[in-house]
Amino acid sequence: MKRLWVLIAALALAGCGYNEIQQKDEGVKAAWSEVTNQYQRRADLIPNLVATVKGYAQQEQEVLTRVTEARARVGQMQVTPETLNDPAALQRFQQAQGDLSSALSRLLVVVEKYPDLKSDQNFRDLQAQLEGTENRITVARNRYIKAVESYNVTVRSFPTNLTAMIFGYKVKPNFTVADEAAVSKPPTVDFGTTPAPAPTVPEPAPTPEPEPAPST
Repeated sequence: MKRLWVLIAALALAGCGYNEIQQKDEGVKAAWSEVTNQYQRRADLIPNLVATVKGYAQQEQEVLTRVTEARARVGQMQVTPETLNDPAALQRFQQAQGDLSSALSRLLVVVEKYPDLKSDQNFRDLQAQLEGTENRITVARNRYIKAVESYNVTVRSFPTNLTAMIFGYKVKPNFTVADEAAVSKPPTVDFGTTPAPAPTVPEPAPTPEPEPAPST
């Protein structure tokens, strides 16, 4: 009889969407792990990037310091799969990563002033790794956003919403961006040569007016 009740309970849970909620929840956790993995990959590149730039542009200390400080703040933002239900935690994480992206953007502007730095092989290797990492971050963020959307639809739809309410599964916060296109388009990382300005075409010299004929 005990085994029969266990079987009935298992069938009831499967029919009310409990297993589906579990699968969606695990999908969100797996997607988040990939997001943090790729952000950590970017953070690991920064010390070598800063050291390389410093070797050619020590006078840019303020920009280098901002990048280093932004990386340190990112390291303090730990959002585990268990705390993904906290919108404030996700917002702090996103803000810290955004600050680091802005600091890196300012660093890339500085790089344009140093042709020798841009031609350094070590720097160009870092360029390729950073660009690839930014692309991976974009892919990982997109997958996480879709995983959260799928999970949220499940826990809000009838009858699985009743199961979610009983077992305490709530809607999860998601990444928010001012421009949704920013999620599907990676930041531009370009250390190439700045294109030369277009040549200017000189204006034609004014045609001199004819002198008046002498009076007779």
